[in-house]
Amino acid sequence: MSSEKVRVGIIGCGGIANGKHMPALAKLANVEMVAFCDLVLERAEKAAAQFGTADAKVYEDYRELLARTDIEVIHVLTPNNAHAPITVEALESGKHVMCEKPMAKTAAEARTMVEAAKRTGKKLCIGYQNRYRPDSLYLKGLCEAGELGDIYFGRAMALRRRAVPTWGVFLDQEKQGGGPLIDIGTHALDLTLWMMNNYEPAVVMGSTFHKLGQREGAANAWGPWDPKQFTVEDSAFGYITFKNGATVVLESSWALNTLWYGEAKTQLCGTEGGADMLDGLRINGEKNSRTFVTTPDLAAGGVAYYSGKKEEPGDVEARMWIDAVVNDKQPLVTPEQALMVSEILEAIYKSAETGKPVFFK
Repeated sequence: MSSEKVRVGIIGCGGIANGKHMPALAKLANVEMVAFCDLVLERAEKAAAQFGTADAKVYEDYRELLARTDIEVIHVLTPNNAHAPITVEALESGKHVMCEKPMAKTAAEARTMVEAAKRTGKKLCIGYQNRYRPDSLYLKGLCEAGELGDIYFGRAMALRRRAVPTWGVFLDQEKQGGGPLIDIGTHALDLTLWMMNNYEPAVVMGSTFHKLGQREGAANAWGPWDPKQFTVEDSAFGYITFKNGATVVLESSWALNTLWYGEAKTQLCGTEGGADMLDGLRINGEKNSRTFVTTPDLAAGGVAYYSGKKEEPGDVEARMWIDAVVNDKQPLVTPEQALMVSEILEAIYKSAETGKPVFFK
């Protein structure tokens, strides 16, 4: 790719676009956002005015945006049910794609995205920004160095006590494909599989619950929800056994009577040590016939933040993604990894629905 600026088109100008992607891309000197698309034209116009180049164009139909030959990168930031069709068309139009998580509404749709990336030779990355946190990157380094040994048990945790998202289409089963499991459980599972470097599940059991979502006037961080619109689960749990015998327990909720809550957290237990993110990052193990716990000082790196500015995970994600495009490198989140997250999430839903385990070939 030439040294000129990377030209980016944004499809979907809602919450995640404004909260993560567009502000992060705006901080990169080698990027310019030249096109914005949304079903609500006013949202695209507002995004273009705030983040776009002087000549940025706005669209209601994403196909008109994809028809442009002067755009290299597309960010797909729509509801889950539109991820796959738009991503596949974007790849086939010759663009690299960053698609927000989860990869797709269904595993079958996610598979079409992987196939399209292979067929076109274009880069595809999924927005699992929790991998880019300082604690995540530090722990990944320990795992890769073998500090924890053979990691045979993990917990993937994404629990909220009362924090149901009441805006957008989060409560809509048809558009999203599920509730907290596919929304935030997906982050915790991605983080855990990545740390364990284990993408070969054997069997999955799952449970989903719709116990608190039907209550009128319930306490909630973002105000009461409408029970009639709450068509997804309010909590979901999975038990995943892998081909090498390793096991992961996945816990997710938007509403659950629990006093411990946290999102995109993992706990790992290996033969040489363990780690958890329950209260900051803690590493545990055994030395000289004594157990120990250490808490790494993640702020001590210093050099990366010499200007005193702290990079948010979304900023690191955008920087590393654009770097992968410019320098023809593999993105940190590969399509195949994201596909397996979707496969396991779907297996949890299927098991919960049928009451039976789901076996992987």
